[in-house]
Order: sequence, then C-alpha cells, then structure tokens
Amino acid sequence: MSELIEFHRDLIADIQGDADVQGLITTEAFFEKVTDLLTETGEIDEANRAYYEGAIGKSVIKVDGYGGDPAENANILTLILCDFAITSEVRAINKADVENFQRRLYRFLEASLDANFRNSLEESSNGFSLAQLISVRWQNIEKIKFIIATNASFNARSDAEPLEPLDNKSISLSVWDLKRLKQFVEQGQARADLVINFADDFGGSVPVLRASTGSDTLESYLAVIPGWQLANIYEKWGPRLLEANVRSFLQARGKVNKGIRDTIRDEPHMFFAYNNGLSATADSIELEKTEHGFVLSNATNLQIVNGGQTTASLHAARKLFEQQLENVYVQMKLTIVPNLLTEQVVPRISEYANSQNKVNAADFFSNHPFHVKVEELSRKLLAPAGELGYRETKWFYERARGQYADERARRTIAERKKFDAEFPKNQFFTKTDLAKIENTFSCLPHIVSLGAQKNFTEFAKNIGKTWGSNGDSFDELWFKRLIARIILFRAMEKLVSNADWYQGGYRANIVTFGLAKVVYDLNRLDKVIDFDLIWKNQTLPVQLNLALLEAGEIAQEVITSPPKGIQNASEWAKKEICWKWIAEKTADYMAKPDKISISKEMAISRVKDAKRSAELDQSVNAEIEVFKLGSELWRSALVWGISKDLLSPKERGILETCTAIPRKIPTDKQCAIALATLNKLKETGFGI
Repeated sequence: MSELIEFHRDLIADIQGDADVQGLITTEAFFEKVTDLLTETGEIDEANRAYYEGAIGKSVIKVDGYGGDPAENANILTLILCDFAITSEVRAINKADVENFQRRLYRFLEASLDANFRNSLEESSNGFSLAQLISVRWQNIEKIKFIIATNASFNARSDAEPLEPLDNKSISLSVWDLKRLKQFVEQGQARADLVINFADDFGGSVPVLRASTGSDTLESYLAVIPGWQLANIYEKWGPRLLEANVRSFLQARGKVNKGIRDTIRDEPHMFFAYNNGLSATADSIELEKTEHGFVLSNATNLQIVNGGQTTASLHAARKLFEQQLENVYVQMKLTIVPNLLTEQVVPRISEYANSQNKVNAADFFSNHPFHVKVEELSRKLLAPAGELGYRETKWFYERARGQYADERARRTIAERKKFDAEFPKNQFFTKTDLAKIENTFSCLPHIVSLGAQKNFTEFAKNIGKTWGSNGDSFDELWFKRLIARIILFRAMEKLVSNADWYQGGYRANIVTFGLAKVVYDLNRLDKVIDFDLIWKNQTLPVQLNLALLEAGEIAQEVITSPPKGIQNASEWAKKEICWKWIAEKTADYMAKPDKISISKEMAISRVKDAKRSAELDQSVNAEIEVFKLGSELWRSALVWGISKDLLSPKERGILETCTAIPRKIPTDKQCAIALATLNKLKETGFGI
C-alpha cells in the first residue's frame, strides 16, 4: 500500500506541476496525462478534451472528452469521464460510484441524440461540438466505449465489461484507476494487464505444441487458433492486442488487407495455407493437459507483434462473412517474454518475423539508433542556468515508458535529491512529446492534431529517412535546438491558457497551429527563430512571446470557425486546408521580423561552426586516447592483428607508428584510424 500512496502523491505533484507550467486547471492536466497513457496502451488512438457538465431534470450528465471521430476510429465512439481530486490519502471508490459515473456518460450519450438538447447548447461550446458529432455519426457507429479515469483506488476490476446497449449498439466500460495507472507507468509500453481467458470467455482453449528446448531459450509454442475466436478476442480488446509499433504501422497503412478479405470470402478453407499467421508474445500463460496434448487456457498481456493486419482483417470479416470464419484457422507462434526482456526481444521479433506486411526497423522501435542517440545526448549535455536559474541542469529524454521513474526509484533519498536537481521534473520529455514538437516546427500542425500515436507514426517515417547511415545530423547543436523548441512549445501552452482572448477548448490545436504559423511566416522571409539564444537563456525573448500570442489568436479564430459542413472544430483542425487558411492570414509581427528571428544563413553558419568545433574536439580526444593507451598495447595489437591476418597495409603501418610513441608521433588522422582498427581487432577477439 505504501508504494500506491507514494505513486498517488507523485501523480498529484506531476498534475499540479503540469497545470502550473501549462496554465491549466488540474482536472484538464489530469485528462491530458491519462489520455497520453491510454493512447500508448492502445485503449484509444487519440483524445480530444470536450468537457461538459449539466443536468436534465434531476439527472446529472457529464463528459470530459472523447476518443476522436468514430468515422476515423473503426466506427467506435469512445467517451471519457475523469474523476480527479487532490487528497493527502488515497481515495477509494466502489461499484456504486462507478455506476454513478457511467450513468452520467450514458445520459450525455442519450441527450446527444435529442435535437432539443443540442439546440439548448451554445454552438461554440465543447458540449455542443461533441453532441453534434455523435448525432451526425450515430447511424454508422458500431460500438461505444466508456472510459472512467480516476486517481482513486477501485476495489473491483472493470475492463471492457459489457453494459446495457443503446439503440442495439453495444457499450463497454473500462475503469483506469490509480492501481492500474501505476501498473502501466511502471511496467511500460505494451504492458497493460490484459488477461485473456480462452477457456471461459472465448469459446474454448487453444491446442499448442511446445517449440522450445533447454533452459537458455525463451519458452515458445506453436498454436492454431480458429478465425472466429481471434475475431471475437479483437472485438473485445481491439488495438490493445497489438504491440505498440505494430499498432502505429497499421494506422499508417490502412485498415483491411484486400487479399486477406478475398481469401476469407472466397476460399476460407485455404486461409491457413495462404496466410503467414501471427507472431505473439505474452508475459505468462496457463496450460492444461488433455488426452490430446496441451491446450492454452489463459494468457497475460498477449501482444501480437506481427500479423496485426491479419487480426484486424479477420475482425472486419466478422460482420461481413461470419459463416466463412467457421472454416478459417490461423497459425500463431507464441513466445513467453519476461517483462525485463521486453524492450530487447519484442522489437526483434517484430523486425525479423516474416509476415504479409513486414514491420521493419524504419517503423521506429524505442531502441532505434535515433532514440538511443537522443537519450545519450540528454544524459550528457548540461543546459545553461539561464536568466532565471541558479545552476546548470539536464533535460531527461524518456525513450521507453517508465525510465524516469525507474532512475529515481533505484536511488536512495539523498541520491534522489541530487537526481531531481540534475534532471528537474519539468525538464522531462517523451517520444510522443518529441514527435509533436518536431512536426509542429516542420509546419505540420494538422498532422499533430491527428493525435499522439498517428502523429508519431508520421514523424517516425520522416526520421527513418533522414537518419541515414549514422545520423550525423543529429548532433549536440541539433539537440540544443530541440530543447529550445520544447521550451518554445511549453511557453506557448501557458501563453494560450492565460491569454485574454482564449475562449477555452482546443488549446492543443491552437498551440501547434500558432507555433507553425510563426515558423511559416518567418520561413517566407528566409528567417528562422533564434533557437540558440533560447537554449542559452532557457527562456523566450519578450517580442517572441508577443508574436506567439498574435499567431495563437489567429489560429483560434480559424479553428473555431470551420466552414459549412464541418461543425466539429477538432476534426476541422485535422485537415490540411485548415492549416492553409491559418498560414495565409496576415500577422502584424511580420512588420518587424528581425526582433524575433535571425537569417537562415546565420543559422546554417552556426551549424558549420559547430561541426568544425566537434571535429576538432574529436581529433584532440583521439590523440589523447592513442597516447594514453601506450606503445606496449599498440605493439600487442599489431602482433595479434598480423597473426590473424586482419590488418591492411595502411593499418599495419599506422600501428607500427603507434608502437614507437613517443619517439614517433601519429597524426590526428592516423590516431582516428588507429582507434578504429583497435575496435575492429577487439570485435574479432583481441584482448579477450
């Protein structure tokens, strides 16, 4: 219980900190925090804040947000209600409390279908926007999900539990309470306590064949699962079944594979022969022995890491060709992966598995070299104290869920104080933060508005292309400018929240569009924001603040006034034409652009200077290292390399020079080659 109390206090402190930094009320900060987590689990693809609370007669109705346009989310409507309170002790809620929350959502859903209710709302309000979206999409909505997010502890479990349908549309309820949020934050990505009971809930256990040998291998099995059973499992759990990178991959490439669909429809009996099947992992499983062999009765945290499109296509066929699914069987390779090995093993399974739509390294796993490089830079580079600080600090990049918490948790109380001073909590950012900020400054605010996961997918594709062979362009100067962009983004969030023109709602859209507008306007004059100055001061110049406010007001005006035929501002913000309208608006700050920018030429010149400086530092460091290693080591390396026939004539000559240190002095280029040669020899066994 003490760990839950500590998590509760840390969560409240985080929410209060986010609210202060971003100029939000705490409930709104909680909504943003918890929906970020829910998108990572796959519970939702995106989230839009749309707070409304009122009454119809004696009935209270309430909603805090929704999971995007159902038309873009497999015709699933997701409504979210938040229960957040700042208390010294952990609150407890019971089943009656949860039923009260779900009734409030249910009544809002019912009311949204009533024209009188919609007409009673202000057209500019979030409540009207959401109610109108529900009304317009109702005919095509196939499924409704209620999500209750709370920082209280719930004494029961409710995960995709069925509720009373409305208009023959199924409704399910999931409660994300304090314990469940703690579990996900600490266990990390793709670990959300998803338990599948094949035997009791999905028509029967699945026959399996053991496919691993020896204690040194991961436990593995081969299984054949009926198509109807897999489709039913996906109906309940949806994208949460798909490992995060596969989920992003599918979002970028469409929903249903035509070839798979045609096979189900025309030759279901040949599906097993034609399809490559699934690769899956699980934390743990339960097996039962029968007279015919072992069967899989239960799996914890089952994740499909390859074959996601097969799964989604079978689910789509469930409505169209239900009878054919009775003749469909899918092979599944299942590997039991302990949580500690998840980050290392799961991406490799996804990358190497042979499937109809191969997910490769370009689809951006958390251990992609880009993420590793950003992490290394964040742990190494000291940020200036700036105008308001008193000591140098660092910005912590969390490339995998839970890293920051783990780093703090494994330290003593005294060490935590030192860690907190070195890595302040407000100088922490994640992969999705990075993607949101970089796409904003690349003038793609409509992509950012698609939501964290879809935006991340687009960002990943671009970085995959620009990384190249070794990612040389992502150096220390790039990282410093990245931090400057983060400072800018967070400053914009607070500016918008506190602006006298801000009407409330759509803040995330206003922030990304407003920032992109300033970047776009300056770019047309061959100018850029002086990120190097922001890095140096760790804050923004006053004139830039004023420009951001003006751009934000322009963004709000366009976003909240969609053209005829579009009544939901959040959906309007996802369209490129919305960005074009904002981009073409005239802004007064462009009369004096020099006050907020520098020329592109100067920015590029600084990049060249930084590269020259880095090359010089690298050269000096190489010379120091070669001399430090000493002539005896170089003599041993030379002899070993010759004995193994591993040295080229050039490498041999340079190592001979190194053996004569200090009588002979290798050049800076020779030092670089000598160290590279030494690494090559070590990889082949020298020194082991």
